Amino acid sequence: MNPVTTAPHGHATTTPMAPAPVAPTAPTERTGTTSAATTAPAPAPAAHGSAATAPATAPHGSAAGCPVHAAPALAPAAPATTAPAAPAHGSAPAATGCPVTGGAAATAPPRPAGTRATTATAAPASAPTGTPAGAARTRAPGFTEQYLLSPAVNADPYGYLNALRDHDPVYWSAMHRAWLVTGHDHLMHCLRDPAVSADRVRPLMDAVPEGARDDAERAFGILSRWMVFNDPPQHRRLRQVFQDQFAARAIGRYRAFVERAARAMADRRAAPGKAGDLVADIARPLPALVFARWLGVPQAEAPSFWYWNARVGDLVLGAAQEEREYRTSLQSLVNLEDYLADLVRQRRADPKDDLISAVLAGGRIGTSVSEEEFVGMLTQMAFAGGETTSNLIANTLLALLARPDQLAAVREDPAALVPMAVEETMRFDGPSKMSIRIAAGDLDLDGRAVRAGDRLFLVTAAANRDPDRFADPDRFDVRRGSGGPMHLGFGFGAHFCVGAALARLVAVSAVDVLVRERPGLRLVDEPLSWQPSLLNRALTALPVRY
Repeated sequence: MNPVTTAPHGHATTTPMAPAPVAPTAPTERTGTTSAATTAPAPAPAAHGSAATAPATAPHGSAAGCPVHAAPALAPAAPATTAPAAPAHGSAPAATGCPVTGGAAATAPPRPAGTRATTATAAPASAPTGTPAGAARTRAPGFTEQYLLSPAVNADPYGYLNALRDHDPVYWSAMHRAWLVTGHDHLMHCLRDPAVSADRVRPLMDAVPEGARDDAERAFGILSRWMVFNDPPQHRRLRQVFQDQFAARAIGRYRAFVERAARAMADRRAAPGKAGDLVADIARPLPALVFARWLGVPQAEAPSFWYWNARVGDLVLGAAQEEREYRTSLQSLVNLEDYLADLVRQRRADPKDDLISAVLAGGRIGTSVSEEEFVGMLTQMAFAGGETTSNLIANTLLALLARPDQLAAVREDPAALVPMAVEETMRFDGPSKMSIRIAAGDLDLDGRAVRAGDRLFLVTAAANRDPDRFADPDRFDVRRGSGGPMHLGFGFGAHFCVGAALARLVAVSAVDVLVRERPGLRLVDEPLSWQPSLLNRALTALPVRY
């Protein structure tokens, strides 16, 4: 997305960020138009549960499996440390630990009750001190923890995540300063438990450099109105405003438009026989086009709209590091709210066929939800609109093109099997690897004593391949069907993705057009690369011949 120099409706323009500094030896977090270097494992933290000083954020573009109701990786700060400060983050001020994981221990801190030491040859253990009677687990021997952003794990996380889940489905990671929850039942428990909270705005404010704090008050007030940062009953009250418009029936009204848009884009960008990048040609631009139309953003104003969104992502997902970058991101969030507030005023006076007009017609704005809250939630919708759907399209086509038998089956019966292929991708290699939550209070999780303030990494990529829930879970099978165990790619319970129907519609439309109308579609023999991301499962490109 290219920065713009003008903004609609007279809003202040923002200055494009300078090129990101060259990353050190650690991976680089891709941020659309910018990059944020991620630090290597940090010096040893203090004892688990110590006072928090440094936030844990995630790379821009990350999402918790949801294209609209995304759950950015905002977590409480990592435990305080008396060790030397971590290396400077690019040219940014020195930070305590990794901005993605909260840091990694060179020497493990004292373990919380209910956990155990891990070695390369760990034998099955009896219940440690602090574990309730009967909670001991037979663990797989030979497990060695790895950094989740190491190149090998980032490129293909599933072998390691399977080993982690088999070793301990609720594992305290000193390296990531978090509980890694990988079992399907354990993860569902966390998504149901009110003690596992989504409220994690405060660490973002703590991360803002002192010089930018004066700009931050309004911006963080906007973030506090996002559904994704609220727990019930506030979350339920805010979500109900959009519930009808996100229902499958309401989204179905856009089916003809989405299908036409997918076909027109394929005709324009993916001519038969042409070599191209399926991510850049189809997977990224189609969801952006559909979402802008659905939200009601005029085409002429889309460049500023998407630029502001990218800079908001830099703030929320941790790419902003320098004071200038924070100021740009904070101002972009304010600009985005001003723009959407003006769009709401326009739709009150002149309704259109779009989300804003439909919600206003529902009569809840000004009664159960204030207009300020509504506009704040629209900034979340704008921010979270397309990344995950883009990844879902690309990952589905990669899974099919890499398995000729599955692709042939889909081509024989596309009406039935294209939707099932998209759903199987959500389970097998979905667009999100995990979401992050905070323990709002002490809780017991499979015999582990989780303390208030602890971070929990809910690793859906591992839960969706749990053999206790799915037969032959490492096999991609488009005929697996929807009648079996439920995958967690769209979340579960109160935070189930409100935009799931829209994501499915766009992904199915894109895959359907390419499967039906590009019989020569095939992978090009080039190595694939994945964006280094704790949360996202996103290809940087997908070279194909159409």
